[in-house]
Amino acid sequence: MSVKIALGVGLFTNALLAMGSERHSAIYNAAWNREIITCLAITEVSHGSNTKRCRTTATYDPKTQEFIIHTPDFEAAKCWVGNLGKTASMALLFAILHTSDGQNHGLQGFLVPIRDPKTLQPYPGVIVGDIGEKIGLNGIDNGFVMFNNYRIPRENMLNRAGDVTPEGNYESTFTEPGKILGAVLESFSAGRLGIMQESSNTLSHAAVIAVRYAALRKQFGPEKDGPEQSIMEYQLHQWRIFPYLAAACVLKASVFSLTDIYLATVQKSQKDSNGFELLTQIVSELHALVSCSKPLVTWTARDAIQESREACGGHGYLRASNLGELRNNHDPSCTYEGDNNVLGQQASNWLLRQWKSAKVESPVGTANFIERRDAILAGSFEAIAKANSAVESTEFITNCYEWLLCWLLHSTSEKLQHAEQTGTDRFKARNDSQVYGARDLSRAYSEYYALECFRKRCLREDVAENLKPVLFNVYLIYGMWCIDRHLATFYAGGFAVGPRFADAVRSTLLSACGRFRDSSVAVADALAPPDWVLNSVIAKSDGRLYENIQNVMMTNPGALERASWWKEIVPTKMKAKL
Repeated sequence: MSVKIALGVGLFTNALLAMGSERHSAIYNAAWNREIITCLAITEVSHGSNTKRCRTTATYDPKTQEFIIHTPDFEAAKCWVGNLGKTASMALLFAILHTSDGQNHGLQGFLVPIRDPKTLQPYPGVIVGDIGEKIGLNGIDNGFVMFNNYRIPRENMLNRAGDVTPEGNYESTFTEPGKILGAVLESFSAGRLGIMQESSNTLSHAAVIAVRYAALRKQFGPEKDGPEQSIMEYQLHQWRIFPYLAAACVLKASVFSLTDIYLATVQKSQKDSNGFELLTQIVSELHALVSCSKPLVTWTARDAIQESREACGGHGYLRASNLGELRNNHDPSCTYEGDNNVLGQQASNWLLRQWKSAKVESPVGTANFIERRDAILAGSFEAIAKANSAVESTEFITNCYEWLLCWLLHSTSEKLQHAEQTGTDRFKARNDSQVYGARDLSRAYSEYYALECFRKRCLREDVAENLKPVLFNVYLIYGMWCIDRHLATFYAGGFAVGPRFADAVRSTLLSACGRFRDSSVAVADALAPPDWVLNSVIAKSDGRLYENIQNVMMTNPGALERASWWKEIVPTKMKAKL
């Protein structure tokens, strides 16, 4: 239900507010007040990431002052549209605009009635249906829709970025047509932020389940016949689950920070008639941040669920543990509202442009380190160690990340330049620079931003002094855990030689995990939702692990009854005695 409301109220109204005008206020109010169920339709059967190749058309007819919405074939059908399968009566639909002079004006937004809101019967000229059962999230009626020369009023075009006059002339607030699509689609950043918020909650839930279970589950001990100890006592188990609990804290802070920046920017853009132009001044950096952060948060949540499931052993495989439901319902987050691997490329492209530019344009400040590239790349682990910079410090982690980013920018840029100089076209050069290059760059940039957000949040006056050591330990665990994953790049780029750097990172991570043992349950409890929301029999806040498991097993419908099909497996024929 929360996803249906988010799609039909939050995402729809946000997009309408960003792309529409006063003439669309009636639809906005109806959607906001939940008088109608709405949806956003952009993805087509044969095109998702490459939106420029979407083929649903909106052709303007000046004689009737209407747009003719048409789907040329099934491959161009709008597909995977949440709420569309059975319930939506209005769609915010993206189609290629054609005017009567034969001009193609690219992808534009339109309000398209789908069903009669009183009967939910589709209108003539509309073929709409449900796509069928999915792996998870089956409470959402994802649908497909096709249009057969279906007419809508001229006023249904969302006209903040561009409009068509009654006579059929296209007018835009943009002097560069290429910016129109980007401005229109940037309204979907709100959807990606929503996914990050939901995924950060999912990450928290998985980590909470794993930590609470680990605190109560006892296996083995130092003495053969002595008392057993909690599996949380084991270093291997700490190393498996504590980084995800730390990630839940860090990424939640970064998502909140990014949301605040986005909302403040959109609010500023609404204050004057040329708001879109103001938004585009910083939209590139925001888009880069969202494009790399969405993959980081969703992939981390995905991995946390699986590690938590395994860390909880057989009981984690119980449906009542809720880890299976978390996995199935979270899984689409890695591909919808932008495939993670494609989104990451958009972030790395922006960073590479800043690297090659004479002046870094980073109004949010996340790429200002590029201005110090020479000094950063001249650094090394040995130089930092000689300067007596403590490994267990925010400065050390920041220095490591700035070097890592500069090296990945340098090496990826060099690879691109060499490919183009040897005759490789730009398209292939970019594709061939992703593995061990641009993809790692995007990931490192998102981690760097997340750590900076958490560090700054911990410095605020509302943070109690007694919490700061715990929060620093959280920062340390996540930072070292992430750096550990980039060790090969640090060595390949010459930042470190020999084992000292790797040993320092890994020993610091393990020490921080060891210190985190005593406070981990308290941190998990601070993140945890109420039991009825967490919905996990193995992680209830009352700490009665085995009583709760016994209750769910004993009260499972039919658990103690003979199976209705028992006769099918019991021999029924008499055997002759010889």
